[in-house]
Amino acid sequence: MAQETRDKVGAVLVVGGGVGGMQASLDLAEGGYKVYLVEKGPSIGGVMAQLDKTFPTNDCAMCTLAPRMVDCGGHLNIEKLTYSEIESIEGSAGNFKVRVRKKARSVDPDKCTGCGECADNCLVKNRAYLEPTEQAEVASPPEELDKLARILEKYKGGKGIVVPVLQEAQEVYNYLPESAIRYLAERLEIPLGLMYRLATFYNAFSLTPKGKHTIRICMGTSCYVKGAKKILNAFQKHLNVRVGGVTEDKQFGLETVNCVGCCGQSPVVTIDEDIYGYVRQTSVVELIGKHRKSGE
Repeated sequence: MAQETRDKVGAVLVVGGGVGGMQASLDLAEGGYKVYLVEKGPSIGGVMAQLDKTFPTNDCAMCTLAPRMVDCGGHLNIEKLTYSEIESIEGSAGNFKVRVRKKARSVDPDKCTGCGECADNCLVKNRAYLEPTEQAEVASPPEELDKLARILEKYKGGKGIVVPVLQEAQEVYNYLPESAIRYLAERLEIPLGLMYRLATFYNAFSLTPKGKHTIRICMGTSCYVKGAKKILNAFQKHLNVRVGGVTEDKQFGLETVNCVGCCGQSPVVTIDEDIYGYVRQTSVVELIGKHRKSGE
């Protein structure tokens, strides 16, 4: 038994770099074990990074994930084997031998800064995703084109400007039309595919026209229990529009949200920046009328 104990390896292999794998790796590493974290994707994080909220608490997914990614990425006892897959496992409990196949990245991960220059200069022939975008004229009034030009001039030469530029462009059109995205991609010399990835990742951006006023009904647990579904149905009936749609007169857009942080006043409805608590079905017509008048 003593010989068997001495033969045991003081290291642990964790398969999968999602939130569960990262937390397990951190717990084991803090306990003094050497941890090998194997992830088949090019980075840790898993699918949780694609989520907006988590069930059942409605906590922000990225707020939950990011601290673990930072801690896991910098922990001295955790060796990350990303873009890798397990080919074979042999041995017995406490003394396994694992064969891991590490895929070629064609870049040095220790020197990579995420600048994207390697992709621009890649010698691989199939580069459809990175082909330069075709020039496209923005079918907009001259005053809107002037606003876009001023936005680009405002952020000229800065770093990390794409999201702020898209935010201000959306304020010009009240959404992000295809022609504007193409125009911005060309002027900023950014692949069109990357622009669309950013525009579709964040809920704040919309690729379809939005109403002058945006109505959001909270569907969190507290609001739902207190009748949020009936209130949503009332708005749909009186506006003759479905969730995600816009009324014919372009005055109102109807959306649902998981939580607005006002559970003590549920059910809650927001219209633009205004928050209304303790809403009832009988309040729907009054709220619509109030904001329809304000938009005239």
